[in-house]
Amino acid sequence: MSGKPLVSMDLRKVLAGAQLPALPQSAIRLLELSQDPSNGPGEFAISIESDPGLTSQVLRLVNSSYFGFSREISSIKLAVTLVGIRTIKNFALWSAVFSLMPNPKCGPFDLKRLWQDSLRRGLFARTMGKMLGSREAEDAFAAALLQDMAVPLLAKEAPEAYARLLVARGEGRLRLSALEQRAFGWTHAGAAGMMARQWNLPEDFAVLIENHLDADHWVDQPSRDAAKIAVSMSALLPTTTDPAWSECGRFEALYDRVRPAAAPSIPELLARIDGEFTEFAPVLKVGSPTKSLVELYHEVTQPAAS
Repeated sequence: MSGKPLVSMDLRKVLAGAQLPALPQSAIRLLELSQDPSNGPGEFAISIESDPGLTSQVLRLVNSSYFGFSREISSIKLAVTLVGIRTIKNFALWSAVFSLMPNPKCGPFDLKRLWQDSLRRGLFARTMGKMLGSREAEDAFAAALLQDMAVPLLAKEAPEAYARLLVARGEGRLRLSALEQRAFGWTHAGAAGMMARQWNLPEDFAVLIENHLDADHWVDQPSRDAAKIAVSMSALLPTTTDPAWSECGRFEALYDRVRPAAAPSIPELLARIDGEFTEFAPVLKVGSPTKSLVELYHEVTQPAAS
């Protein structure tokens, strides 16, 4: 069989035809401010407070049980000071992208479940990045959250093709990216990287997103490539639409290769992510999956006796 794509579909034309919406001005301004390290909480607070919707979202985030402050935070400047500029910037970015994504009617595609998967992956990537010593753990969090942001857009622009691919995944037995590569010669990871650059997101961030399928490329130097490993390993987590964790074995093998000596076991790590999801999901108005990561892991590694 030749390596030629089965369908001629130019990714740049697809994205151009999709008329990618612009990021809200408040999100753009926060990204601009983050490029200058001399900008502090005061400058970020002014930008956030210019957008009433973002202001309420940030305060809801900071006052959530996820952070667990002992008193209510009502000042945006104090909120930014307490949780950090990167955390607020990336939260605003994710909220902005979330609001722009279409919800296409395309076979088994389910936008609500995609966001559940994205939040799990983001929380995992942040924890894994910190475990590996990354100073970009918050960027790993945001990149993992947004790694699949092209899928809704692509499904909207090519609904028949994506309906076939989503069914052909066989409930997770095949990766969507492998099917995309064979069908089109490109993947949603590359499309997401293009989207990030069209929005003028930082180049390092675009690279994290577009490389989220390449876990095996980074494991030899986990301390140097910690953020890339964290994001790409997050892509191996199970999806909420699949009945089983098909890539659990590959996840285990990679975790064993990169985990530090004092790292938690996989069940302990997944339990931590499940707990963080429970605390964080209400802030983002994301529903809870039917099964936890720990339950899915035990179903693979400790199957019930027949």
